Order: sequence, then C-alpha cells, then structure tokens
Amino acid sequence: MLTDANLLSLGMHPDPFAVLGRHVYSNYLIIRAFLPGAQQVRLVDIDQPLQRLADSDLFEWRGAVETFPVHYRLAWTDAADHRWVAYDPYSFPPQISLYDLHLFNEGRHLHAYRVLGAHPRVVDDIAGVLFAVWAPNAAQVSIIGDFNQWNPLRHPLRRRGGIWELFVPGVSAGARYQFEIRVRETGERLHKSDPYGRGFERRPAHASLVVKNTSYLWRDEAWMAHRRCHHWAQAPLAVYEVHLGSWQRGEHGDYLSYEELAHRLVAYVSSLGFTHIELMPITEHPLDASWGYQTTGYFAPTSRYGDLYAFCKFIDYCHQAGIGVILDWVPGHFPKDAHGLTRFDGTYLYEHEDPDRREQRGWGTLAFNYGRNQVKNFLLASAYFWLEECHLDGLRVDAVASMLYLDYDRESGEWAPNPFGGNENLEAVTFLRELNEVIHRRCPGVLMIAEESTAWPLVTRPSWKGGLGFSMKWNMGWMHDTLQYLACNPDLRRYHHELLTFGLLYAFTENFMLPLSHDEVVHGKGALISRMPGDCYQRFANLRLLYFYMWTYPGKKFLFMGNELAQEREWDYAGALDWDLLGKPEYRGIQFLIRDLNSFYQSTASLYDLDFVQGGFEWLNCNDADRSIIVYLRRGSHSDPVLVILNFSDVEQSNYRLGVPFPGLYRELINSDSKIYGGSGVSNGDRYADLIPHLGYPYSLELNLPPLSGLALAAFRAD
Repeated sequence: MLTDANLLSLGMHPDPFAVLGRHVYSNYLIIRAFLPGAQQVRLVDIDQPLQRLADSDLFEWRGAVETFPVHYRLAWTDAADHRWVAYDPYSFPPQISLYDLHLFNEGRHLHAYRVLGAHPRVVDDIAGVLFAVWAPNAAQVSIIGDFNQWNPLRHPLRRRGGIWELFVPGVSAGARYQFEIRVRETGERLHKSDPYGRGFERRPAHASLVVKNTSYLWRDEAWMAHRRCHHWAQAPLAVYEVHLGSWQRGEHGDYLSYEELAHRLVAYVSSLGFTHIELMPITEHPLDASWGYQTTGYFAPTSRYGDLYAFCKFIDYCHQAGIGVILDWVPGHFPKDAHGLTRFDGTYLYEHEDPDRREQRGWGTLAFNYGRNQVKNFLLASAYFWLEECHLDGLRVDAVASMLYLDYDRESGEWAPNPFGGNENLEAVTFLRELNEVIHRRCPGVLMIAEESTAWPLVTRPSWKGGLGFSMKWNMGWMHDTLQYLACNPDLRRYHHELLTFGLLYAFTENFMLPLSHDEVVHGKGALISRMPGDCYQRFANLRLLYFYMWTYPGKKFLFMGNELAQEREWDYAGALDWDLLGKPEYRGIQFLIRDLNSFYQSTASLYDLDFVQGGFEWLNCNDADRSIIVYLRRGSHSDPVLVILNFSDVEQSNYRLGVPFPGLYRELINSDSKIYGGSGVSNGDRYADLIPHLGYPYSLELNLPPLSGLALAAFRAD
C-alpha cells in the first residue's frame, strides 16, 4: 500500500492538505513539508530542524502548540547548496468562498475572473498569489512556474469541488506559471496555460504571467457618463476596423506598442471623422495567421503590443479623444493547441462531448459546450471583463451563425437535430440571450453586434420579444448584393437592378450595420478597388460611388482599414498598409471622400436619426434600371430631408428629371464626382423644384448626373 510520502512523490495524493502543513492535536503540533531535492529543512521562526521521513522527501517536526505561529517560514538547501526561504503554503486555509463556488457552478459569476486564475493578494499580512483553476475531472492539479523550478511535486492544489486552489506566499507579479493536470483515467500529465490568465508570454512561448491586481486609474469619466445615457440608435456611428499588427509598423518592421498605436491611430481616425475603432481580436492567440480568431487567452490582451495596463491606457486615450472602441470577440470556437482549452482536464470540458457538435471542421477548431454552466460562465465573465474592467464600448460577436445552427458547415448525416427535430442549437440561443440581457443590464450604452449571415429572425430584438437581444447585426445581404452589382460592367447593370433595390424589403427588420470588413479583401477576393470594372478612372469612380451609396444608405457604417486608401492588393496581416499610395492624387482623393462623407454624415441628422425605421427612407425612383439610376430621400425626426441620386452607369445624364414631393430650394451638399476626390467636377449648385409633375410627384428637378457618381442635396422645403 502506498504511503502519503509515496503518493506525494508520485503527484497522486488525493488530499495534500491532509498531510502537509500545520496539524494540531490535543497536546502537540505536527508540521510536515514535502520538498523534493531538499537536503535540510528548518523552521525559521524557532530555528528547529525538520526530520526527513525514511526514504522520502517528506519532512516532519513535532512540538508544543503554544510555541508556534499559525504561519511559519521554512528554510531549506538543495543539492547545489542553494538556500531557499518561504512561508509554507499548506498553513493557509481555503481562500475562495462557498458563495463564489456556488455562483460559478450555477453559471452566474460575472466576476469569475477575480476568483479563478492567478491573483496577487495579502493573507494575514503575508504577500503571495492565489492560483485557482476549474478542472473537475482531474486526479490532481499542481501549479508549476519559476518560483518552484517548474516542479509539479512542490505545489499540488487543494480540491474544492471542481475547482482547485492554492495560495503560494512569496510569488509576485511577473512570475511565469502553468497548471499541470494529471488525467484520472490515463495518468497523463497535461501542461495548461491559465484559462483566466491576464497575461501571457509572447508567442511561441505560452506560459501564463502573474499580473498585478492594481487597477488602472481611468480618466474617461466624462466619456463613460455620456455613454450610459447616449441614444446610439439615433446617433451617427462610423466604425474603422483595425488589425493592430498590420495597420502601421515601426521603423524596422516591428509591431507598434499599445502606447504608440494610441497616439498614431487615434489621430488618424479622428482626422477622418470615424466615431469608433473596432479591433480585430486582440485576445491572446498563438498563431499570427489566425488574425486573433483562434483565441487562447480570453482575459488577456495579446502581448504582441504590450500588457493589460498598456491596453487600458490605449482605451483611455481613445475615450479622451472622443473615439469609442469595440472588440471583435470570439465565443464560437477555440483552437486545438495542446496548452489551451482542448481536453483541459483530460476530458471534453470546454468543448462539446457530442462528437457531432464538438468541432468547427471548416476552421479546424473546437466548439464550446454552451449547455455546461461553468463554460457559459467562462464566456459571460470574459465578455464582462472586457466591458467592465477595460471600458470597451462594445463587442462584435464573431461567427454567430456557427453558434446558432447544429448543421453549420456540416453535410447531411454529420449532425443530429435538437429535441424538437430542428437544426437550431437551443443551448447557444439561450447563452446568447443571457449574454445580451446581462450586458445591456449591467453596462448601459454598450453595443452588442452580431456577425450573423443568415435569415435568423429577431437578432436585434429583445429576448422578451423572442429575439436574441443584440444591438445591431451586420447586413451581409446588402454587402454581397452591392459588391456583386458593382463588379458588373456598367453596360450590364441594367439586368441586375434588383441587387440595389431588394435590400430595402428587409432593411428595417433588424438594426443593421453596413460592413465592408476584412473578410471582403482576403482569400483571393482581391482589394475593393481591384473588383471595380473599367479603366483606372472608372475603377476609382466606382469605388467612390460605393462609399457614397454606403454612407447615405440606412444603417451604421463599418469600413476596414486600407479601404480608405484604395489599397490595390489584398490585406496581408504580415505587413503594414501601403501608406505611400497617398502620394498619388487618385488615392488621396478616396481618403478625402471618406473624410468628407463622415463629416457630412455626422452633421446631417436625416442620414442617421431614423436609421432603423421605415420612416427614415423613401424611394423616389427605384425603377430606372435602363439608366442604372436610383433616387431616394433620407428623413430625420426634426430635420430637413436629404435627396440622394446615384448614377451607376458610365454615361453622363444631362438634364435628368426626377420627381420630388415638395417645392423649394435643393442645394448640392456633396458630390462624389468633385475634382478634390479625383472626379470630373460636374456639379449642380442650387436648383429650385419646378411645378412639373413627374412619376406621381407634383414637383420635379432637372439635374446633371456625372457618370458613376453620387449626389446629395439638401431640401429646403417651401411649403
């Protein structure tokens, strides 16, 4: 039969605290310590030696109770005559409360990241770090790191149900660590990074780092107060999507730090008039080529650009400059890296146990088990961490469709229906509803944005109405139809006119955001400018027309970096944007147009005030397919309407007559054909409506429409 010493030396003891530490009996005290490699061990406080038990690394001292402190220091020397002194971690009681354990196991602990992970703290005036991890099926869990020479026998953890914990005195911020998990069935020993870790080594290394608990001293009180009462749905919202590693690089091609990015990126985004930045995933990830979408650190900004403190400082700087920050967040899947969440305790813990639901095969990743309370809690706490602790202004939830459908990216026979016979992932639906309810209740003013590419109903309607509860949804239909239409030769566009008009049949069924994201300039699709037909002049005119259409169409705006430069090549995560293009006037003209569209958009309430309701849009002419022209009004609650005319043909339309509903002055406000943007300079100035009925309207205008152009006119009503 194995003794306690044997079990400790094998890393198999079911309850190390039953043997180690301070044990009080009726009239005496026993101190035991297990110190592999130690030659001698002494009690520092009373300068007494511990005796080695035969043929083991287990040491023991017996003495009187009244002569000994609750917490005591051990001093020992190893074979190389190195001397070590530390408080015994096995003299400390459990640190995690029963209430914390209860909340976590119910899936309701939004601050689980303050309990699990690695947390510097002071216990009974003794400084150290509390390590805690959820691994319910493990036979034993140990903490390994710099502080114990990565020896798993030194610090086995205490089991608290499914959670393991240990307070280790003397460990401080900056220490590297991992959890060693012994698999019950096989005895295999897994080395895992901390799922709740707030800092990691820079890839390819993947140890977790102890991070100071010191809270960042925020200076964005005005921003946060405004956000809480801000009616974002009736406000302009233009988002600039950024991959921090490839927006700009340093002098030697190295990454910019969060601090450098704050100063450069904020100045640039502000100059172009964007209201928000969206960060492609900066959650820690091992593979650059995943762009951050294969996350291993759900509570840590990537160490590529700095630490958590520097990231908070970046957000603070954005807020003080009036720029909001949205994070691309990935709760749909995680990578199979051995040090990550996969088979975390030797079982399918974070991933689904059902093999038909376990993998996202198209991406080579694993799907979360949303039906397990502790997994749901992990994701809820991650979302809350970024919003509450880092002051982010929203989450764009990646790949929602992959979460909602059991048959996503699966052939017939590769999936099983839900209990009602459908293909809906009911557990994921419940999770998403709870996520949005919690965030909207706890973080008023925060945006929850779904990348959802199907016709799932009520994505942006509250859960009490049967919806998923998101603030907005990407309008993928508008994006696909628009890019398909613009890729057509202008002579053929008349045959595809419905691609422009169909979107208005559903435009107000959801709160839509119009995305021209990174997904549209990768994987062989080419840059946006390269997909425009015609000669060089026409390609740039088409691109200007695309942006003009987007900024005047109902929905909030979303543009990926580099598109404002008309970058000719596909986006490459491994290098910076082609900033030298701005030395050429045609590329600079595109950037000027984006700047002026943002300015026009933000100063014109009719373009955003009623974005999500039918009353904010009115067709004046959607039937002129032969000339590839559409005309519409954008309306606001208390503002004059804006008249928008888009000529998608490559032919100038002189004296083009269009019907309007009221008389008065119509003043041209912005024209994509302006010479400052690289156009021909055809303009209309001020025009007065004629009392000439046209297409069912009592008044009409005559305008000169440049080819491949968009015009917006303010309507100063005379009635």
